[in-house]
Amino acid sequence: MDTQPSDRALTGVEPEYDAEHLWMLDARCRKLPPGTFFPSDGLGVEHAQRECAQCPVRMECLEYALEHRIDHGVWGGASERERRRILRRRRSLTAAR
Repeated sequence: MDTQPSDRALTGVEPEYDAEHLWMLDARCRKLPPGTFFPSDGLGVEHAQRECAQCPVRMECLEYALEHRIDHGVWGGASERERRRILRRRRSLTAAR
């Protein structure tokens, strides 16, 4: 979800993805303006989350954002605050084991 024009937009050719990132090709956000997923208000977050709710790779996207500690935007239907909560919950579960 880069704010720069995509490789495809510039060249008409799909960029190459390694096996770990092939899920990105099916992401619903690829067909929407990147700004949709980097809102500045709560209504924008809700709109992005509605788009994510219909995405076939929502869980892969969320895990990617969590694994890479992405701080900005809506990824996998989760806002920055929601992702921080998920990470805290996971840390506390791991610590409790």
